[in-house]
Amino acid sequence: MKQHSIRNTHNAFRFACCVFFLILLSACLPQPTPTPFLPPTRALPAPTPDSQSALPSPTALEIALPTATATPQPSSTPAQPTVTPTVPCFSSLRYISDLTYPDGTLVAPGERLAKQWQVENNGSCDWGPGYRLKLVGGFPLGVFGEVALYPARAGSQAVIEILFTAPLDPGSYRTVWQAFDPDGNPFGDVVYMEIVVR
Repeated sequence: MKQHSIRNTHNAFRFACCVFFLILLSACLPQPTPTPFLPPTRALPAPTPDSQSALPSPTALEIALPTATATPQPSSTPAQPTVTPTVPCFSSLRYISDLTYPDGTLVAPGERLAKQWQVENNGSCDWGPGYRLKLVGGFPLGVFGEVALYPARAGSQAVIEILFTAPLDPGSYRTVWQAFDPDGNPFGDVVYMEIVVR
């Protein structure tokens, strides 16, 4: 009986030593490092026996992050074209002097008279087609209706000439002329000639 008890004690001691040795051995062994989990960026095809070596390792996968792109915002107010207002020009004529036949000049009956006036275009419109001289008073002296106004740029001087014919009857005669723009509006100083037929 005593011998059986000693054997049980000896077996228990051996079992305890084995357990202690296994625990000590497991503590000394190197522990495996866990592999971090990386989510895949795309679904990979099912591996085949030939493609096992071609699959990338989990550490070689790159995580693709979406990049934000700036979207141009529409302008709140569209750009308006710059409009420069056009100021209409104005017509004007300034009398300067008589170049021929000063007032009171004696002429023969029926004489041809080339009357000239020195004037200035002191407006901002150029005198061109449509500008006229019209009889506005006195005698026509052989010129009826209207004649073309000599072309002149704004700010320049010009010579106006009208060919008259002296009346056959003796006496004093006066003829008065006015400039008109293409719209029929009179402008500027009037020009006139005064002669005495003898």
